[in-house]
Amino acid sequence: MNAQELTQYLADAPPAVVRLEIEKHFEALSDKQKRYAHFISKASLAGSRIVLRQVSPESEPIYDFIVALHKSAGGDWKALAEKAGVDEQGLTGFLQYAAQFLGNSGNYKSFGDSKFLPRCDESVFASLASTSPDAEKHYKATNGAIFSAGKPGLLHLGFTSDGHLTTYYPDSPDITKDEIDAVAKWMQGKGLLPENTRLRKTKDSVFELLIASARTSLPEKGGDIGKETEYVVSEGPLEGKTIKLVYGDHANEMGAITGFSKKAAENAENETQEKMHLAYAESFEDGSLLAFKDSQRHWIRDQGPMVECNIGFIETYRDPAGIRGEWEGFAAVVNLERTRSFAELVRSAPDLINLLPWSKEFEKDKFLSPDFTSLEVLTFAGSGIPAGINIPNYDDIRQQEGFKNVSLGNVLSAKAPDEKIPFIPESSLELFQKYRDAAFEVQVGLHELTGHGCGKLLQETAPGVFNFDVENPPVSPLTGKPITTWYKPGQTWGSVFGGLAGAYEECRAELVAMHLSCEFSALKIFGLGDGTVDMDGEAGDVLYASYLGMARAGLTAVEFWDPKSQKWGQPHCQARFAIFKAFLEAEDDFCKLEYKNEDLSDLTIRLDRSKILTSGRKAVADFLQKIHIYKSTADVEAGTKFFNDMTSVGLEYWGTTVRDVVLKNKQPRKVFVQANTHLDEDTGKVTLKQYEPSLEGLIQSWAERDL
Repeated sequence: MNAQELTQYLADAPPAVVRLEIEKHFEALSDKQKRYAHFISKASLAGSRIVLRQVSPESEPIYDFIVALHKSAGGDWKALAEKAGVDEQGLTGFLQYAAQFLGNSGNYKSFGDSKFLPRCDESVFASLASTSPDAEKHYKATNGAIFSAGKPGLLHLGFTSDGHLTTYYPDSPDITKDEIDAVAKWMQGKGLLPENTRLRKTKDSVFELLIASARTSLPEKGGDIGKETEYVVSEGPLEGKTIKLVYGDHANEMGAITGFSKKAAENAENETQEKMHLAYAESFEDGSLLAFKDSQRHWIRDQGPMVECNIGFIETYRDPAGIRGEWEGFAAVVNLERTRSFAELVRSAPDLINLLPWSKEFEKDKFLSPDFTSLEVLTFAGSGIPAGINIPNYDDIRQQEGFKNVSLGNVLSAKAPDEKIPFIPESSLELFQKYRDAAFEVQVGLHELTGHGCGKLLQETAPGVFNFDVENPPVSPLTGKPITTWYKPGQTWGSVFGGLAGAYEECRAELVAMHLSCEFSALKIFGLGDGTVDMDGEAGDVLYASYLGMARAGLTAVEFWDPKSQKWGQPHCQARFAIFKAFLEAEDDFCKLEYKNEDLSDLTIRLDRSKILTSGRKAVADFLQKIHIYKSTADVEAGTKFFNDMTSVGLEYWGTTVRDVVLKNKQPRKVFVQANTHLDEDTGKVTLKQYEPSLEGLIQSWAERDL
């Protein structure tokens, strides 16, 4: 690739470094609650090296290189640069790269899955490395991958068969999508869950399932599917091949996580919390996802804790097959005042869900009212921090037992200094800046609670047993005829829709939020208006900011579409682009892009505020109804075709001219400086240390975690 093509892959200069403010919330906890939060935090962070390995082969030595340099610098980076013969510009380039690397837990963007490269010469890194034997050792271990652009495909995460990079299938350059899919189907048939596994194809064509566990051999009581570790496949494309279960992937880290989980159990507030962390410990020690599912059942029942958490191999976005989870863990303090608004939203959810564009046959028989809390994050270990979470992701638990929602308040409120907001009309910019936080809070709340929380999967739950009247099946609003597809025994939403499931479900949840935000009774719950329709009042301002913000998010999403592979690199962006496309295709010129300059340098979104409740909402409802019914009925063929059509970018206009303008105006994503906690073993008291929101402060916070 030439220098111009590589420009978009350069590290942000500078990255937007912001601090997660937590001190006043943490200090309000009791000593026991602080210890509980401390051990959850330690357990979460103990998995950070797992995340690094899940990103790229070079991420772990890059991390060690940065930490070794920090220790060598002793807090004085300028003195280290002078010793290395590196000028100020070179040092800044290193620090910017290091901060973005740590903020993403790897050298690929957590939001977009594209590689980023330093803005300084390779000699800068080599010179800095020469100041410390440890740093030099780790730098050599990166094998030049920090600066290597390599083949264009390797600048993006994805299947190796497509020329991309993935570590979910290590040492398996010739493994095919069909083989990955065949192993997944075998696992499904056996009842072996995939989230804590990686898959390796040996030279002898043995398929090794690497199971994350502290134990390096099969537990004495057996694993999740029995006491065997080798299986010969009896049918299908892998007939005659061997699948082998290999325990002990990430054994050191899983051992540490197990120990901290047991310590968290010792400091739990109640029996439910204790059982939850002991189930976590069993899962992480033995590699059992059945034990992990038990932890999630206890987690759901832990209603209204002051310290909230979740930990494990959770989200499957980065596995190109969409089934294996990335390590993630968080410890957070509940914001009681903001949580009260969410409690009212939970109470109102059944009535709001009834307003969605499908009949009761496609909705859960009963809405399982979840715990919905506003949290202030103490620690979030993973490649990125979301604004809200709805888990667990296991359909059987969600459908039958429930789920929880959390909104991460100090993530929502964190502001980058001097942030620019392109593509918003000048006449609407002041209003948008004033109300975008409120609009985002409404969107996150409705997205997580009603979006991910609504909908029924029509299933044959066991041979001959259905969760709907199969003799008189529901009539699809899309065809006017009885449905003909549903989930078969053993099938899940993820296994049927595969790698598309993440973006598809995010789109569905976003659309639910867009649809219900038009209900002024819902806006009232968030303290906006009195519940009556008033597009000229504050509630109307927030609704306009919400729709305008979604349109802007959809436009800027094309940054995360790769014109070479013509594929999306981020599920949320793929979802938002589809919604923006629906806005543009809506009736009565509801939304359009305007420009006068031939190069589109003045590109602006024009969204007609007066048509949100008519043309805008209809476009949302039509789109939402289709993808919901396709999901509910397991109609993967129609659902995939429709969603791919809606997220198709193409090389003309969108993929070239518009994308070029978006790239020229892109803003750096926030990277968060998180606090550390320290336990005094003698007194049992935990102290908190926060860091400056700077490049150096971010690096220091990581170096002092001693991973």
